[in-house]
Amino acid sequence: MNSHDPQAQAFDTMAAAGALDGVTFEMAARDAAARSVPLARVLHQEYGLPRRVLLEALAAHFQCPAIEYDERLPIPPELLRAVSGKRLAARGWFPVIKDGDGTVVIAAADPSDPALHAEVAEMLGEGPFEYRVALPDDIRWYIQDFLHAQPGKLVGTERTGHAFWRNSMAQWRTRLACYRTDMAKARTALASVRDGLAFTTIANTLLRSPKLHVPMFLALAVLVAGLALVINGLPIYLRVRKSRMTPPRDQTLVEVTAATLHFLESYHFIEQAGGEPTPTKATMLARLGDLLGNYCTILWPEPGSQERTHLARERNVLAAQRTIGACYRTLYARARTGLAFVRTGVSFTSIGIGLISYFGLSFNTPFDTMLVVIGLLLVSDGLLWYWPVRKEQAELPRTRSAVLAG
Repeated sequence: MNSHDPQAQAFDTMAAAGALDGVTFEMAARDAAARSVPLARVLHQEYGLPRRVLLEALAAHFQCPAIEYDERLPIPPELLRAVSGKRLAARGWFPVIKDGDGTVVIAAADPSDPALHAEVAEMLGEGPFEYRVALPDDIRWYIQDFLHAQPGKLVGTERTGHAFWRNSMAQWRTRLACYRTDMAKARTALASVRDGLAFTTIANTLLRSPKLHVPMFLALAVLVAGLALVINGLPIYLRVRKSRMTPPRDQTLVEVTAATLHFLESYHFIEQAGGEPTPTKATMLARLGDLLGNYCTILWPEPGSQERTHLARERNVLAAQRTIGACYRTLYARARTGLAFVRTGVSFTSIGIGLISYFGLSFNTPFDTMLVVIGLLLVSDGLLWYWPVRKEQAELPRTRSAVLAG
């Protein structure tokens, strides 16, 4: 039995009374002593003894009520300002409640310790105090929750860190949505340009062909309508084209998305994950999608009042999955915009070649040649937008199924 564990005697009494198997108790006591961990933790986590049974034994031994960790307790700030986390951890106590009559309830691993009483009076004044026994892990959770431990060791304050990362990911998804909106505007503008090109081509054909007897005003009306559509769409396209260097490129989108998932390193512990291994994917974004599945539901809350922290972790993983999905949608929006450039370029080139082939060399040939050149430039520009995204196509269906499975 660990003589340094003030609660070991209570569990020894349980074993002597037959409430706990003696062999099990001896094995647990040796394990706890060898690893310098509380005996209660070993009995609960490794030998399956319910927390309720442990607390009942402690309450009977110390002749005082038991108390469990509860992150929802409204602990007065003046109590937290008066205490030192290191000293609380060393002695094993925490002020958890202040009643209306001024009585401060103290959760302690050993409520009968006179040195603990003296330390409580030193930090909090003369009282009155009411002592309740608590498991060592519960006291550790109180200290971590309310006294702001470092990242990776947080309980309640960890939710603030999780909320920060969710906000960061939400901001990044909002920017991605703005990029997709700009590219959608460009595609709409290109559709307007293509319609205008069709109208101007029809008008050009009507004006240049001697075989077609169409009133001049009708041909000019079609030409004006086409030019209006081109003038309406061209500035939007040019604005997006001019800001080509401002929106992040495909690799930058992936890298920044990966940076927004950095919280996994501080707030999740991959060695506790139980996900099935998956083949390594060819692209970084696909590998990130597979990685998230390993971080889902990796910690079981103990006790139940830690459920909010557990759910905060889950919400962050789901937010990370949405962030990766938003990155995929943005990459494919770039690809669709590039294909819209290609379609528009093909239209310009085809019409220019058709006009030259049909009417031959004439006074309007420079205009027809200009259509071909503009079309080729649009095709080249569209391929630059589309081609880098093409490698993600083979990875997306499998990544999507992995995310849904997570």
